[in-house]
Amino acid sequence: MASTTPQNNARELTSQLWAMANDLRAKMDASEYRDYILGFIFYRYLSKRQERNLASSAPLDFTDSEISSNPQDVNNAYARQVAQDGIEDWREELASEQGYAIDPEYTWTTIVNKVHDQTIRPEDYPNMFAQFKANALLNTNATEDFKDVFDNINLSDSSLGNSVSARAKALSQLVERIDSIDFHDDSGHDILGDVYEYLIAEFAGASGKKAGEFYTPHEVSRVLAKLVTYVSHDSSEEAKEVIEHASRPFMVYDPTMGSGSLLLTVQHELKSETDNPDTARVHFFGQEINRTTYNLARMNLMMHDVKYQYMDLRCADTLESDWPNGMDENGIDHPEFFDAVVANPPYSLKWDNAESKLKDPRFKDYGKLAPKSKADYAFVEHGIYHLKPSGRMAIVLPHGVLFRGAAEGTIRKAIIDKNYLDAVIGLPSNLFYSTGIPTVILVFRKDRKTNDVLFIDASQHFEKDKKQNRLREEDIDLILETYKNRQDVDKLAHVATLEEIKDNDYNLNIPRYVDTFEEEEPIDLDDVNRQLAEVDEEIARLEKELEAMLAELVPTDQNDEDDE
Repeated sequence: MASTTPQNNARELTSQLWAMANDLRAKMDASEYRDYILGFIFYRYLSKRQERNLASSAPLDFTDSEISSNPQDVNNAYARQVAQDGIEDWREELASEQGYAIDPEYTWTTIVNKVHDQTIRPEDYPNMFAQFKANALLNTNATEDFKDVFDNINLSDSSLGNSVSARAKALSQLVERIDSIDFHDDSGHDILGDVYEYLIAEFAGASGKKAGEFYTPHEVSRVLAKLVTYVSHDSSEEAKEVIEHASRPFMVYDPTMGSGSLLLTVQHELKSETDNPDTARVHFFGQEINRTTYNLARMNLMMHDVKYQYMDLRCADTLESDWPNGMDENGIDHPEFFDAVVANPPYSLKWDNAESKLKDPRFKDYGKLAPKSKADYAFVEHGIYHLKPSGRMAIVLPHGVLFRGAAEGTIRKAIIDKNYLDAVIGLPSNLFYSTGIPTVILVFRKDRKTNDVLFIDASQHFEKDKKQNRLREEDIDLILETYKNRQDVDKLAHVATLEEIKDNDYNLNIPRYVDTFEEEEPIDLDDVNRQLAEVDEEIARLEKELEAMLAELVPTDQNDEDDE
């Protein structure tokens, strides 16, 4: 019998949850019912995590018949202790330890019990989220991680039901279904984080073009993550220490983080590169302008057991005031610098390129500002600015950044002259939910020892998968091995000197450097004439057969006339 992998377990559970969404799917679109399902799963996760914390570390008094590992017993002991001591101290202690606190009457176990006993009240749902919101303010170090995280859930949405009681009934059905699923694999390992990730991907597929705002396909994320966690022969000692030996937390930043999946993929790839996977730590930084998507990212990271101390996420416009850190009271910028920057920003976005931004330290060294109608290079400059000298940046952009002129041509020239551009990797078209256009990965480094740029044309390396094209494992390996080897490969890769690029007027269009033209075999005219002669002979033979068949029909028709 084939073994069941954790990935298969996660996909199986995802299918159950996806089927569970059918009732909601009939009433609202994917982006709406996504918030209810993911939000309630996240609340369950936080409550169960608090349960484990209470069982293992808090001074709970269990009765003789209770055991500390039983959820119901933990819940009973917690409620009993709070009744004796008062809730305020417990809230403070829990928030101090885990960043949030859930009162006994609003734990997942309590809510499920009420649903099963049919004692749940319509006001219980808004009250539980309101109390969580209030408790999230208790630990000022964690406020930004938990504040308003459930605001996406609209409990008064008429799509849930036409009355308060009907909406409460729909939510209770959701609670029952989520609680009925065991989020463990066959080995007993908790795979809730993986299930959450698969669910986000499912919602992205169902949302179509709307998904572009929050999800980068996992295969593309893996390529970006592998690029920025690769230690090359010319990497600095600092990069080798932090990646290979986990000497300190690896700092990664996504300025347009969406659901946070790309950040988590970097963590996964880092753990496969280091010799200390159990102790390797990642400190996540991210920005997202959309409040709903920002909440999704916070949930996603925490569902993967990222502690609030290791995540700094912000809901803001990346291209406005600088962050992380930014200006002090004297107008001096104190930026945070990162081991890796990864991004899949919205393509050719409009932005405010006011002339005052030429004084912004992120944009001032490139001659001109990115055009108002296309912010692509503004995202590039922001990322480069926050990159450590020893770090790597990988960003996905449309092909236009390779050859468009005017201000973008000026910026591109400045970046190349500074020798920041390390590689240009052409991807297949139709990889993303939001667009079918072909895209390109640009890789940047500040401490480069060579004066060349690697061009890779991977545009034909993919498989068709339902509505989208998809990178296969072999395609991902091909891109990474080609990047690592950094050598010319016929019809795939070319290492271009900076002089060669200058001779091309700083145009980075991939066909200028990688010739993928497949020369057709010369036509053999004698063979063509022979085939035509054979066709003529076949036509003549068939015409004779047809004439013979018609001749047989004529006498029959004549005899019929004579009989009349």
